[in-house]
Amino acid sequence: MPQAEPSAAAPASPVGHLPLLFLVADTGGGHRNAARAVGEALDRMYPDRFAPVLCDPLGGPGSARLLRFVIGLYGPVTRLAPWLWGAAYHACDSRPAMRALRRTLLRLADRPTCEAAAALRPAAIVSFHPFTGSAAVAARDLGAPGAPVVTVVTDLARMHAAWRHADTDVIIAPQHPGRDGCGAAGLPVTREFWGGPLRGSERAILRRSLGLREEAFLVLVTGGGEGSGGIAARTAAILRRFADVDVVAVCGRNQRLRRRLDRLAADCGGRLTVTGFTRQMADWLRACDLVVTKAGPGTIAEATCCGAPLLLTSHLPGQETGNTEIVTRAGAGHRAGSVRRLLAEIDSLRGDRERADAMRAASVRLGQPGAAAGIAQLIAGLALAALPPAASMRHASAPGWERAGAADRAGAAGVREPGRC
Repeated sequence: MPQAEPSAAAPASPVGHLPLLFLVADTGGGHRNAARAVGEALDRMYPDRFAPVLCDPLGGPGSARLLRFVIGLYGPVTRLAPWLWGAAYHACDSRPAMRALRRTLLRLADRPTCEAAAALRPAAIVSFHPFTGSAAVAARDLGAPGAPVVTVVTDLARMHAAWRHADTDVIIAPQHPGRDGCGAAGLPVTREFWGGPLRGSERAILRRSLGLREEAFLVLVTGGGEGSGGIAARTAAILRRFADVDVVAVCGRNQRLRRRLDRLAADCGGRLTVTGFTRQMADWLRACDLVVTKAGPGTIAEATCCGAPLLLTSHLPGQETGNTEIVTRAGAGHRAGSVRRLLAEIDSLRGDRERADAMRAASVRLGQPGAAAGIAQLIAGLALAALPPAASMRHASAPGWERAGAADRAGAAGVREPGRC
């Protein structure tokens, strides 16, 4: 699939850096990755013209202690008691519930966001998290008058009421038949995923560079940023059942899972590779024959951009409901809810390359590597249209904030890590 290219209709930008305030939170990895993706697209399409700044008003430096505590519960709850997360999701999924939450807990996010906006005077404020939209509106009203507020939805099939609750100017959501009142786009993925899948010979070269066996059937097992979804049990079952299958397990920030799998890898004769958060995710996805994962939107978007077939083992109640159906209807993957079904699917696919290739082709068709470029163009247009004729260019200078520049060698162009305020 071709890489995202600048559009001929892209608006011209004045000379200098226009600050943009990107609001994220570290509940999973998708929100921050989406912000990075849009920042990279802006850097590519409008070189040296925009300066996106990441701000985490929920759990970053300067955020309220109570908010940090609540946000910190996301990982443990989704890993250990997903039913509890589902109950909380549905309990808050209404306008009255969000109004009450906005007047209490979420109001604590206003102060750090307004302080960031007052210092930056951003040309636009973009929310990449359902709980930062109201803070973005408050920042516009108090710290950056006239700046357009954009919400970029990072869920796939379902849209929680929190995404719509704030009085934002534009909502950009993944295309879905039942969704109205929103601009349509795909989920933005970072630049390393824009190039599409590899041919067979290229995949062999990549495997050698990663230290993997070329001839083995390679399964990538992942569970999103929190490393959830029963990765350890499924990895162990695959290795026990198939002597000719190698596994790469991506544990995210789940250190306990990583230690457990490191012990397992020591007894597997090199057939198991274990990693945590990695900048090589695109390489692992392009090198593998199959991805085993829960139905997280970010993983689905990245895997399909790389043309990887998917076996979806579970979903987080609420926000990930419906994601599996999107993948299976497209023919890009299958549901494998039990370990027995998972092993049966792997056995079938490793013995039927034609079927596996058909799934890979369907995965390519489902991917939308140009989504970040489309979102970047929309944000740039809004930011430039809102500028007064003689607007002065301001730059981020407050300590603890990191302004984006040209592409760095780690692949995090546009918005660099940690880039928090």
